Amino acid sequence: QVQLVESGGGEVQTGGSLRLSCAASGRDFGGRAMGWSRQAPGKERESVAAINWTGGRTDYAESVKGRSTISRDNTKNAMYLQMNNLQPEDTAVYFCATYRGPLRIGVPNFWGQGTQVTVSS
Repeated sequence: QVQLVESGGGEVQTGGSLRLSCAASGRDFGGRAMGWSRQAPGKERESVAAINWTGGRTDYAESVKGRSTISRDNTKNAMYLQMNNLQPEDTAVYFCATYRGPLRIGVPNFWGQGTQVTVSS
């Protein structure tokens, strides 16, 4: 089992920045790729960024590429998402998740509860 807790969400104005954090715990956490997904009202959940276990490979959705940076600190069992130049269309609940192995393959198998990000115009 893996437990994931997100933090860092909030309300910002257009063009602002936020840094989301994900704290992981549990005996099965080690060796897993991780990622961030988001879900806006009335829309399906979409993956926005992912990072492999070592942090050496990252992937981004086109919607956030160039504005966001995913990172992790395995010594702290933590993952982060720095988001800059936020736009109203970034408003969503953001979820932290882990994958089954060290690479981003398949769909995540553990999810956090989410943190709300609201971007006002």
